[in-house]
Amino acid sequence: MKRLRRLLLLTLALFVSPAVLGQQLTVAAASSLRPTLDYLVDAYEAQNPGHQVEIIYGSSGRLMAQIINGAPFDVFMSADMAFPQNLFDEGEATSTPVVYGLGRIVLWSAHLNAADMTLTDLADNSIRRIAIAQPSVAPYGQRAQEAMTAAGVWDAVQPRLVFAENISQVAQMSESGAADIGLIALSLAIQPGLVERGYHLIDAALHQPLEQGFVITQRAADNAQASSFSAFLQSETARDIFYDNGFDVPGKPAAEQ
Repeated sequence: MKRLRRLLLLTLALFVSPAVLGQQLTVAAASSLRPTLDYLVDAYEAQNPGHQVEIIYGSSGRLMAQIINGAPFDVFMSADMAFPQNLFDEGEATSTPVVYGLGRIVLWSAHLNAADMTLTDLADNSIRRIAIAQPSVAPYGQRAQEAMTAAGVWDAVQPRLVFAENISQVAQMSESGAADIGLIALSLAIQPGLVERGYHLIDAALHQPLEQGFVITQRAADNAQASSFSAFLQSETARDIFYDNGFDVPGKPAAEQ
């Protein structure tokens, strides 16, 4: 019986077209896109029955390194443009990097009233632990450092900084009490479970723009679904989802300071 079942499965596989067998798509995505990308994938799969998208979240720098080292990712959605541009320049991406939105940074805390705070308040030594993403691998961490430097508090806060590998971990540290406050993505701060605590939106003029972009990797050069998903990310439906989840999108009003 088992032999017969294996023969039936093998026979079925021979009649399934390569296009159907290749419907799986793997997307490597910056942690700031959680859960925005989950909503995007739901909308994409609803429009494209039979297509399946798997998401791997992490810090942009580490995901880029994994792609260079052969990780099986088809699309890379970064928290800035430098990493996808680097992949393209190195021949590791088959499409020109495309901006899908601009990220914003906020102060958020489960234990303090961050809505009534500004960056200058971080100099107060009563705030013992301040969480940010690791600047060397996470664009949100880089921009957090730039913003605190511009606000004149970077030197004062350095002894009290705690670092996370990505921006989702910063939110987790701030929520759990491992940090008193964190500099996290607006796209995370407005989600249920966090938005109820309020937040302070950091002035975008205090740091370089957080232009976030994506590329199709060289591995997916002939992957029709990668092209389909790329087109969807540039559609009006996707733009609305990005905007509704805290990203500034060209042609739509920017988040208010």
